[in-house]
Amino acid sequence: MTNHAGFAAEDAVTGAVPAAAQAGRHFSPFMAGRRGTDCKKAAAPPVHVDLAGAGVTIPGSWLDSMRASSPRHAKPVVGAEHDEWMEKHPSALAMFESIAAAAKGKEIVVFLDYDGTLSPIVADPDRAVMTDDMREAVRAVSKHFPTAIVSGRCIDKVFDFVKLEELYYAGSHGMDIRGPTAAASEYHHSMNANQQGGGGEDAVVTCQPAAEFLPVIDEVYQVLKGRMASIAGALVENNKFCLSVHYRCVDEAEWGALDAEVRAVMEGYPDLRLTKGRKVLEIRPVIDWDKGSALQFLLKSLGYKGRNDVFPIYIGDDRTDEDAFKVLRNMGQGIGILVTKFPKETTASYTLREPSEVKEFLRKLVKPTPKSNETKG
Repeated sequence: MTNHAGFAAEDAVTGAVPAAAQAGRHFSPFMAGRRGTDCKKAAAPPVHVDLAGAGVTIPGSWLDSMRASSPRHAKPVVGAEHDEWMEKHPSALAMFESIAAAAKGKEIVVFLDYDGTLSPIVADPDRAVMTDDMREAVRAVSKHFPTAIVSGRCIDKVFDFVKLEELYYAGSHGMDIRGPTAAASEYHHSMNANQQGGGGEDAVVTCQPAAEFLPVIDEVYQVLKGRMASIAGALVENNKFCLSVHYRCVDEAEWGALDAEVRAVMEGYPDLRLTKGRKVLEIRPVIDWDKGSALQFLLKSLGYKGRNDVFPIYIGDDRTDEDAFKVLRNMGQGIGILVTKFPKETTASYTLREPSEVKEFLRKLVKPTPKSNETKG
C-alpha cells in the first residue's frame, strides 16, 4: 500500500507509534498521515503567444549558445567566484538537515527530471537507462510522497525507462500529463473512493494542452529527418508534442550547418518555437506551457493549490527545468535542486552534482531514524 506523506510534527516522532511503524515499515521524519485527495481532470486550454517573444533570435546567437553549452568551451569557475556560487546554491546533501527543518510538518511532493537527473547524459538518448538502485530509490519515495517524472521525452519513452506505474508522468516538457492508473496501488484506490463528488476508480490525471499541434509536429519531424540525414551524428527525436534535435555526436565543425538547417525549417512554421537544452535543440508549440506549468497543474490536481502546508521538491539538470524552479521561487514554497558539476545561472536553491547524489538524496528522504526503530520494538 502506498502511503504518501508529509513531514511529521515533532511529537509524531517521539510520541505515538506511527502507522508505518505499526505496520512494520520504515518510518522517517518525512513520513506522516496524509489525507487522501483526488486528481481532477482539468487541463488548461492552450494560450497562444506572440512569436516575437517566443524565442526568435538573431542568426548567430544559437550557434554561440550551442558552443557555450559544450564543456570544452565552458569557462571554468574557480576560486572566490566558485565559492560565492556554492554559498548561494549549496549542496542539498550537505544542507539536508536544514531542508528537513524547513519541510517539517508539511506535505512533500517530489518532481524529478529524467535525463541527467535519474540517468546520466549519454551520447545515444535511447541508451539513457536508469540503474536498478535508482529505480528502487524512486519507488521508495513514491510510497510516501506523491512523485512525478517531468521530462522532455514523450511519456511512453520515459515510462519505458522508469517502469513505475505508481508515479505521475509529465512528458513533452509537461505538455502530456498522466497520473497513475487506479490499479497501480491500493493507495490510489482509496484516494478515488474517498474523494468528494465521486469519480470512481478511473479518475486519473490527464492533460494535453498542445493536442491541436500534433499534426504539425509530425510534419516537421519528417522534414527535419530528411534535412538531418546529411549531417553525421545528428538525431531527431519525436517526443509527441515536441521534437528534439540532438547534436551531441555531431562534429563541432558541422554545428553551424545543423543550426542553419533547423532554423530554415522553423521559418515555415510560425506556430512553433525553438529553445535549447544540453546539446539539444528543442522545437515546441508556441503556447504558454512548460515544466513549471506542469508542476502547477499537478499540485492543483492533487489538491494543494492555495495551501501553505505543501513542500514541493523539484530536481532537474537542464534549462527547461528552470521554469519549474522559478514557479517554486515565486510561490515561496518548497525548493528547486539543480543537478550540475559546474556553476551556472539558476533560480534553484540547492545543487547536487550528479545522478548518484540524487539517489542518495532520495534515500535520505525516507531513511529510517533511530527513534523510529526504537518505537517498532
